[in-house]
Amino acid sequence: MSKRVPISFEFFPSKTDAGAEKLRTVHKELQLLNPEFFSVTYGAGGSTRERTLSTLNDFNGKGTPVAPHLSCIGDDKARITELLDIYKSQGIDRIVALRGDLPSGQVGLGELPYAQDLVRFIREHSGDYFNIEVAAYPEMHPQADSFDADIKRFCEKANAGANSAITQFFFNPDAYFYFVERIQKEGVNIPVAPGIMPITNASNLIRFADGTGAEIPRWIRKQLAAYGDDVESIKAFGHEVNLKLCERLIEGGAPSLHFYTMNQTEPNRQLVLDLGLA
Repeated sequence: MSKRVPISFEFFPSKTDAGAEKLRTVHKELQLLNPEFFSVTYGAGGSTRERTLSTLNDFNGKGTPVAPHLSCIGDDKARITELLDIYKSQGIDRIVALRGDLPSGQVGLGELPYAQDLVRFIREHSGDYFNIEVAAYPEMHPQADSFDADIKRFCEKANAGANSAITQFFFNPDAYFYFVERIQKEGVNIPVAPGIMPITNASNLIRFADGTGAEIPRWIRKQLAAYGDDVESIKAFGHEVNLKLCERLIEGGAPSLHFYTMNQTEPNRQLVLDLGLA
């Protein structure tokens, strides 16, 4: 059994009424595990803004705190101010502040081009009201010029006023520990929660990894390829991989774990139960 660390879960807003109804069920089931918070994603340039707000309304005030993602690239200060005021009026006090992706076809980065600009703007607007999470990339942001440049950019976000960070998913714990060691050498000591991605579908996992710059180790790719369309074997293997990863991370001092649920109860629930973190 692992030592106890806090857990949190990420959802994305559903595009359909049926999906939204299913997500309400998933929310209820995962809430029984006593997470620290649920985060809700936000599309490029605020493209899912209304659905994000709707999802937050479904979950806010139902026990576990909710933390909306807020991206800044291609957006303007007026719209971000409006959202901050809405969240504050609803008693939401945690935000995941991200640069985000530039919406397709849009030119220009907007008034707040980088996550550090957004963090600084939130602090100027709201003082210390919000607990601000930022993104971390243990294997380097896919658009960074170098690992050193990426570390520098992360430290700028932290020094702009971030309270803590959540990483992109990864399967190499040494990359996480090295990242934390490097930022601490720069004087940054905010907690960095490892992001954990369930392995239930090989092609989806590879697509996510290719899009985010996350590395899937060769031995995992080979094993997934060997299973072909055997879904149950893929799930059992994925569960074992993530269980060992989480145990190693907790043992090494990770302050918490953040699960990318893909709007599913399993395998997240079983992982948390097997780790003794419920």
